[in-house]
Amino acid sequence: MRGIISDKLIGLMEQANIAAQVFKESGIQLTPSLVRENLEKLNVFIGEGPELAFVQESAFVTSTHIIPVRVYSPDPEQALPVVLHYHGGGHMCGSIELYDTISRKIAKAGKCVVIAVEYRLAPEYPYPAGVEDSQYALANYQDVLSDVNFTQQLIIVGDSAGGAICTTLVSDNIGNSAIKIDKQILIYPSVDYTMSCASTEENGTGFLLEKEKMIWYFNQYLQDKEQSEQASPLFMPMAKSMPQTLIFTAGCDPLRDESIAYAQALEKVGVKVEQVTFDGMIHAYMLLDSIVKSECDETYRLIGEFIQS
Repeated sequence: MRGIISDKLIGLMEQANIAAQVFKESGIQLTPSLVRENLEKLNVFIGEGPELAFVQESAFVTSTHIIPVRVYSPDPEQALPVVLHYHGGGHMCGSIELYDTISRKIAKAGKCVVIAVEYRLAPEYPYPAGVEDSQYALANYQDVLSDVNFTQQLIIVGDSAGGAICTTLVSDNIGNSAIKIDKQILIYPSVDYTMSCASTEENGTGFLLEKEKMIWYFNQYLQDKEQSEQASPLFMPMAKSMPQTLIFTAGCDPLRDESIAYAQALEKVGVKVEQVTFDGMIHAYMLLDSIVKSECDETYRLIGEFIQS
């Protein structure tokens, strides 16, 4: 069933749909730089994040490249849980700078240390480069925490493509005794690159993220259509040992049904899952804080409670 948009978003959607139609009629082709610029324009809606006692630039140094990170803590002297934050953006957009407000609000709401990871992006670095960077951060996260106190509790959080990364890491590390992920938090995660769920069609036009653009994103990221199912977390191995999971879905999101299917798949193998749906919201609503503030505030509140529970 097609979602029914919140009244708060009608004006923005009307403007966005007019702009999208003008772009289509212009004949201009999408490019990575163009979609990156368009996503960065949403920063006017995110607002300012809270002041925190500790914010520091750092990096993981691998044998071939550097993975920049930003570390946040509301109280660097207190031992706090650690959250690895993987930003969204279709695997080819987004940055720790664009998501700075979100990282700050998670750190405050969850009373936790947040490590925001600047993983490599497609098409310059297609799948699985971003996943490999994210795995490296997962395996070595304590290396960038020399200036803050922390506990051994580890949580991963991501929205959209960042949610895909989280779910991939969870599956990839089943049976890995060296890595223990205690919880995962998924915000409208992308878990099915085959685009086989009904909401891809039902919500695939008119709600900012459209099916046509999703296909283009995935073609940049995977570059080989045969990888679409292999790379989809929805079809990856699952086990009861996977971490307790909190999932947020948006009723007007093309990815709505795959998030629900992923939650059901986890529950089927015995994983504890909490699922929250905001019926009138669209994909990427967390980047629109000034327009849908109450929904964003509730999302942060629930994230904080989940981290602290």
